[in-house]
Amino acid sequence: MSRWKALPGELDPRVRQLVVRLRRLKDHSGLSLRQLAAKTGYSASSWERYLGGRSLPPREAVEAMVRIGGDDPTRLLALHEVAAEAWGEGRAGTSAPEGPDAPNAPETSEATEATGTADTASAAHTVEVVGALQAAGADDTGPYHLAAPNEETRQGRSLRVALVAGAVALVLAVSSAVLLAVRLTDGDSRASATPLGSATSSVSPSPSPSGPRTYACEVERIDGRWYAGNSRTRDAVLAEGLAGPEVAEAQCLLRRAGFAPGVVDGIFGPHTKSAVEQLQKRAGLVVDGIIGRHTWGALRR
Repeated sequence: MSRWKALPGELDPRVRQLVVRLRRLKDHSGLSLRQLAAKTGYSASSWERYLGGRSLPPREAVEAMVRIGGDDPTRLLALHEVAAEAWGEGRAGTSAPEGPDAPNAPETSEATEATGTADTASAAHTVEVVGALQAAGADDTGPYHLAAPNEETRQGRSLRVALVAGAVALVLAVSSAVLLAVRLTDGDSRASATPLGSATSSVSPSPSPSGPRTYACEVERIDGRWYAGNSRTRDAVLAEGLAGPEVAEAQCLLRRAGFAPGVVDGIFGPHTKSAVEQLQKRAGLVVDGIIGRHTWGALRR
């Protein structure tokens, strides 16, 4: 397993989640940065910035990494959309996704990277055109190099991008609410069907009359793996700020492993993150406080 440098502390958790996923795909591929550059058309120095959290990779670079690593493109591209929105909010346009490098083009100098809003507008224009081609069903979606639009076009396009980002965030929020409601309904149904003399209790969340919702930890070992009754996931990506039964499952398993995530309330807070980092350190994993496939493996063992 590669030993990565720690990501910048000020990096938004949504961007951090995308970078960690890309790092794992790169480790899984076994490619060096130079080999990765040869396969994707993006230079080794660009990948170094993407994987170091210093620059947001463009959508085409993420798609190329998905093809190499064989990961689920839908999940990774959704992470990229959320990360792009967070990057725009946090950096306020001070850095933009970089376009692909030509196969024999020289490395971009620091002076070129500081050209300002013109390069930012050009990159935004490129991303919008690629998205339009993908929506139309085109097979070849880039990479492309397009000239920056004028000021009026750029302002109109920025408004459309903001509206699209807001719509995506709304859809994600509604989807999460529906999924949670379905899970709670299913849990209530199972609770009503459980006999009074049953040896195990329901795994649905138990509400507290005067505090936040808490979850039960019914820990048992099935087929050589530990489960706490709240979720059977083994690859869901969880980070600080998220909530749900998957988080409650991780909190129960952290308790079983001897760490203290705080109250099992299904909310990924600072205590849960600290417990995850302690587990990752003990298991010899990348210590980033984010639960992914490898951390789930350590929790289930």
